[in-house]
Amino acid sequence: MRTLLNLIWLVLSGFWLFLGYVAAGIVLCILIITIPWGIASFRIGVYALWPFGRTVVAKPTSGAFSFLGNVIWVILAGWWLALAHIVSGIALCITIIGIPLGIADFKMVPISLAPLGKEIVPTGGEFDRAIARRG
Repeated sequence: MRTLLNLIWLVLSGFWLFLGYVAAGIVLCILIITIPWGIASFRIGVYALWPFGRTVVAKPTSGAFSFLGNVIWVILAGWWLALAHIVSGIALCITIIGIPLGIADFKMVPISLAPLGKEIVPTGGEFDRAIARRG
């Protein structure tokens, strides 16, 4: 089921959201000082490309620097990426088949606004295996 949802997502909005994150990442990497935000943009872009079967969790080691970095992120790129998720989510919710995808789009708004201090991990049994590997 995840694969089917991911394929529908990819066609309807995932690819376009991915392109937005890649564009933001390229601009942020060109500015050199903002390379960490560019890397975060690429990481979230891959998540936006194929989101089902993965989830976002807070890193327990993140602190004040993540908060300050997220403030800078919102100013540089986060607000328009969040706006893209909102517009895409509304468009998906107009159709009956797109409602679950629209809801997933709305769930991505928080990470598009504050990506630093977050980690993307597999859900379900995959998540438990990933945690067990870490020790």
